[in-house]
Amino acid sequence: MICFVDLQTNFSLFVFQFKVLATILCKINLMRLFYLLPFIFYLLLSAACRPAAAPVSVSNKPISINNISQANLPLPSDKDIEKLGWRTSNGEEKKLSDYRGKVLVLDFWATYCPPCLEEIPHLVNLQNKYRDQNFEVIGLHVGGEEDLPKVPAFIEKLKMNYTLAFPEDKLTNVLFGGQTAIPQTFVIDRNGNLVEKFVGYDLKVKNNLEKAVEQLLTK
Repeated sequence: MICFVDLQTNFSLFVFQFKVLATILCKINLMRLFYLLPFIFYLLLSAACRPAAAPVSVSNKPISINNISQANLPLPSDKDIEKLGWRTSNGEEKKLSDYRGKVLVLDFWATYCPPCLEEIPHLVNLQNKYRDQNFEVIGLHVGGEEDLPKVPAFIEKLKMNYTLAFPEDKLTNVLFGGQTAIPQTFVIDRNGNLVEKFVGYDLKVKNNLEKAVEQLLTK
Protein backbone atom coordinates (compact mmCIF):
# COMPACT_ATOMS: atom_id res chain seq x y z
CA MET A 1 0.00 0.00 0.00
CA ILE A 2 2.86 2.35 0.86
CA CYS A 3 4.54 1.51 -2.44
CA PHE A 4 1.35 2.31 -4.32
CA VAL A 5 1.00 5.66 -2.56
CA ASP A 6 4.65 6.51 -3.34
CA LEU A 7 4.13 5.57 -6.98
CA GLN A 8 1.01 7.67 -7.16
CA THR A 9 2.82 10.60 -5.52
CA ASN A 10 5.78 10.30 -7.89
CA PHE A 11 3.48 10.19 -10.88
CA SER A 12 1.61 13.27 -9.68
CA LEU A 13 4.92 15.07 -9.18
CA PHE A 14 6.01 14.06 -12.71
CA VAL A 15 2.79 15.40 -14.21
CA PHE A 16 3.20 18.66 -12.28
CA GLN A 17 6.81 19.04 -13.41
CA PHE A 18 5.84 18.28 -17.02
CA LYS A 19 3.13 20.96 -16.93
CA VAL A 20 5.56 23.51 -15.51
CA LEU A 21 8.14 22.65 -18.15
CA ALA A 22 5.55 22.82 -20.94
CA THR A 23 4.38 26.21 -19.67
CA ILE A 24 7.93 27.56 -19.63
CA LEU A 25 8.64 26.25 -23.14
CA CYS A 26 5.38 27.67 -24.39
CA LYS A 27 6.21 31.09 -22.94
CA ILE A 28 9.68 30.96 -24.47
CA ASN A 29 8.23 30.08 -27.90
CA LEU A 30 5.64 32.82 -27.56
CA MET A 31 8.38 35.29 -26.73
CA ARG A 32 10.37 34.17 -29.71
CA LEU A 33 7.28 34.45 -31.90
CA PHE A 34 6.66 37.93 -30.51
CA TYR A 35 10.16 39.05 -31.46
CA LEU A 36 9.86 37.41 -34.91
CA LEU A 37 6.52 39.02 -35.76
CA PRO A 38 8.02 42.26 -37.20
CA PHE A 39 10.37 40.22 -39.40
CA ILE A 40 7.52 37.96 -40.61
CA PHE A 41 5.37 41.02 -41.31
CA TYR A 42 8.21 42.59 -43.34
CA LEU A 43 8.60 39.45 -45.45
CA LEU A 44 4.88 39.24 -46.17
CA LEU A 45 4.73 42.93 -47.05
CA SER A 46 7.73 42.63 -49.38
CA ALA A 47 6.19 39.66 -51.17
CA ALA A 48 2.90 41.50 -51.60
CA CYS A 49 4.52 44.67 -52.95
CA ARG A 50 6.99 43.00 -55.29
CA PRO A 51 5.95 43.49 -58.96
CA ALA A 52 5.18 40.47 -61.12
CA ALA A 53 8.23 39.08 -62.85
CA ALA A 54 8.58 40.11 -66.45
CA PRO A 55 8.21 37.38 -69.09
CA VAL A 56 11.53 35.77 -69.92
CA SER A 57 12.63 34.15 -73.13
CA VAL A 58 14.08 30.70 -72.44
CA SER A 59 16.80 29.43 -74.77
CA ASN A 60 15.88 32.11 -77.33
CA LYS A 61 12.40 30.61 -77.68
CA PRO A 62 9.76 33.33 -78.14
CA ILE A 63 7.59 33.80 -75.08
CA SER A 64 3.82 33.72 -75.15
CA ILE A 65 2.17 37.01 -74.29
CA ASN A 66 -1.45 37.36 -73.23
CA ASN A 67 -3.66 40.19 -71.98
CA ILE A 68 -0.94 42.69 -72.92
CA SER A 69 -1.86 43.32 -76.53
CA GLN A 70 -0.18 46.19 -78.33
CA ALA A 71 -1.21 48.04 -81.46
CA ASN A 72 -0.01 51.07 -83.44
CA LEU A 73 3.55 49.96 -82.82
CA PRO A 74 6.49 51.52 -84.69
CA LEU A 75 7.27 49.50 -87.77
CA PRO A 76 10.71 48.12 -88.54
CA SER A 77 12.43 49.38 -91.65
CA ASP A 78 11.20 47.49 -94.70
CA LYS A 79 14.32 48.29 -96.69
CA ASP A 80 15.36 45.13 -98.55
CA ILE A 81 12.80 43.15 -96.54
CA GLU A 82 11.28 41.85 -99.76
CA LYS A 83 14.42 39.74 -100.22
CA LEU A 84 13.67 37.86 -97.01
CA GLY A 85 11.24 35.03 -96.66
CA TRP A 86 10.44 31.54 -95.42
CA ARG A 87 10.27 27.86 -96.25
CA THR A 88 6.75 26.50 -96.56
CA SER A 89 5.63 23.24 -94.99
CA ASN A 90 5.84 21.78 -98.51
CA GLY A 91 9.52 22.69 -98.72
CA GLU A 92 9.16 25.67 -101.09
CA GLU A 93 11.45 28.66 -100.58
CA LYS A 94 9.48 31.91 -100.76
CA LYS A 95 10.40 35.60 -100.58
CA LEU A 96 8.15 38.53 -99.76
CA SER A 97 8.73 39.79 -103.29
CA ASP A 98 6.91 36.68 -104.57
CA TYR A 99 3.68 38.09 -103.13
CA ARG A 100 3.68 41.52 -104.76
CA GLY A 101 0.14 42.44 -105.71
CA LYS A 102 -1.28 40.68 -102.65
CA VAL A 103 -2.28 41.92 -99.22
CA LEU A 104 -0.48 39.74 -96.69
CA VAL A 105 -0.91 38.92 -93.03
CA LEU A 106 2.18 37.36 -91.47
CA ASP A 107 1.44 35.67 -88.18
CA PHE A 108 4.32 34.46 -85.96
CA TRP A 109 3.02 31.72 -83.67
CA ALA A 110 3.71 28.53 -81.67
CA THR A 111 1.52 25.80 -80.19
CA TYR A 112 2.51 26.65 -76.60
CA CYS A 113 1.12 30.19 -76.97
CA PRO A 114 -2.55 30.51 -75.84
CA PRO A 115 -3.20 33.89 -77.51
CA CYS A 116 -1.69 32.52 -80.73
CA LEU A 117 -4.29 29.75 -80.65
CA GLU A 118 -7.04 32.27 -79.90
CA GLU A 119 -6.02 34.28 -82.96
CA ILE A 120 -5.94 31.35 -85.39
CA PRO A 121 -9.75 31.00 -85.86
CA HIS A 122 -9.87 34.69 -86.80
CA LEU A 123 -7.08 34.18 -89.33
CA VAL A 124 -8.97 31.19 -90.74
CA ASN A 125 -12.04 33.41 -91.16
CA LEU A 126 -10.01 36.15 -92.84
CA GLN A 127 -8.55 33.65 -95.29
CA ASN A 128 -12.01 32.33 -96.13
CA LYS A 129 -13.52 35.80 -96.42
CA TYR A 130 -10.91 37.45 -98.62
CA ARG A 131 -9.19 34.61 -100.45
CA ASP A 132 -10.63 35.78 -103.80
CA GLN A 133 -9.33 39.35 -103.37
CA ASN A 134 -5.59 38.69 -103.68
CA PHE A 135 -5.28 38.23 -99.93
CA GLU A 136 -3.25 35.62 -98.08
CA VAL A 137 -2.40 34.67 -94.52
CA ILE A 138 1.01 33.11 -93.84
CA GLY A 139 1.42 31.37 -90.51
CA LEU A 140 5.11 31.48 -89.53
CA HIS A 141 5.98 28.92 -86.86
CA VAL A 142 8.65 30.06 -84.39
CA GLY A 143 8.21 27.46 -81.67
CA GLY A 144 11.48 25.70 -82.31
CA GLU A 145 12.31 22.04 -82.99
CA GLU A 146 10.69 20.76 -79.79
CA ASP A 147 7.35 22.30 -80.81
CA LEU A 148 7.29 20.91 -84.34
CA PRO A 149 5.81 17.47 -83.51
CA LYS A 150 2.72 19.18 -82.05
CA VAL A 151 2.00 21.28 -85.13
CA PRO A 152 0.10 18.69 -87.27
CA ALA A 153 -2.45 18.04 -84.50
CA PHE A 154 -3.07 21.77 -84.13
CA ILE A 155 -3.49 22.21 -87.89
CA GLU A 156 -6.21 19.56 -87.87
CA LYS A 157 -7.87 20.70 -84.66
CA LEU A 158 -8.02 24.38 -85.64
CA LYS A 159 -8.71 23.68 -89.34
CA MET A 160 -5.89 25.97 -90.43
CA ASN A 161 -6.59 26.72 -94.08
CA TYR A 162 -3.70 29.06 -94.87
CA THR A 163 -0.03 28.61 -95.76
CA LEU A 164 2.18 27.42 -92.91
CA ALA A 165 5.90 28.10 -93.08
CA PHE A 166 9.14 28.56 -91.15
CA PRO A 167 10.69 32.03 -91.39
CA GLU A 168 14.32 32.85 -92.03
CA ASP A 169 16.03 33.98 -88.84
CA LYS A 170 16.86 37.31 -90.46
CA LEU A 171 13.21 37.97 -91.28
CA THR A 172 12.18 37.20 -87.70
CA ASN A 173 14.94 39.40 -86.29
CA VAL A 174 14.09 42.34 -88.54
CA LEU A 175 10.35 42.20 -87.90
CA PHE A 176 10.55 41.46 -84.17
CA GLY A 177 13.10 44.19 -83.59
CA GLY A 178 14.40 42.51 -80.45
CA GLN A 179 10.95 41.90 -78.98
CA THR A 180 10.41 38.16 -78.52
CA ALA A 181 6.77 38.14 -77.38
CA ILE A 182 4.27 36.24 -79.55
CA PRO A 183 1.92 36.32 -81.30
CA GLN A 184 3.23 39.03 -83.55
CA THR A 185 1.10 39.83 -86.58
CA PHE A 186 2.13 42.02 -89.51
CA VAL A 187 0.02 43.48 -92.30
CA ILE A 188 1.75 44.10 -95.64
CA ASP A 189 0.25 45.97 -98.59
CA ARG A 190 0.29 45.04 -102.26
CA ASN A 191 3.60 46.84 -102.78
CA GLY A 192 5.40 44.93 -100.04
CA ASN A 193 5.25 47.76 -97.49
CA LEU A 194 4.71 47.07 -93.80
CA VAL A 195 1.50 48.75 -92.71
CA GLU A 196 0.64 47.41 -89.26
CA LYS A 197 2.25 45.45 -86.44
CA PHE A 198 0.33 43.83 -83.56
CA VAL A 199 1.72 42.07 -80.49
CA GLY A 200 -0.60 39.83 -78.48
CA TYR A 201 -4.24 39.15 -79.29
CA ASP A 202 -7.55 40.39 -77.91
CA LEU A 203 -10.75 41.93 -79.22
CA LYS A 204 -9.02 45.24 -79.93
CA VAL A 205 -6.32 43.56 -82.01
CA LYS A 206 -8.95 41.49 -83.80
CA ASN A 207 -10.94 44.56 -84.82
CA ASN A 208 -7.88 46.61 -85.80
CA LEU A 209 -6.42 43.74 -87.83
CA GLU A 210 -9.62 43.25 -89.80
CA LYS A 211 -9.96 46.99 -90.34
CA ALA A 212 -6.39 47.23 -91.68
CA VAL A 213 -6.97 44.34 -94.09
CA GLU A 214 -10.26 45.76 -95.36
CA GLN A 215 -8.74 49.19 -95.96
CA LEU A 216 -5.87 47.75 -98.01
CA LEU A 217 -8.17 45.54 -100.07
CA THR A 218 -10.28 48.52 -101.11
CA LYS A 219 -7.29 50.46 -102.44
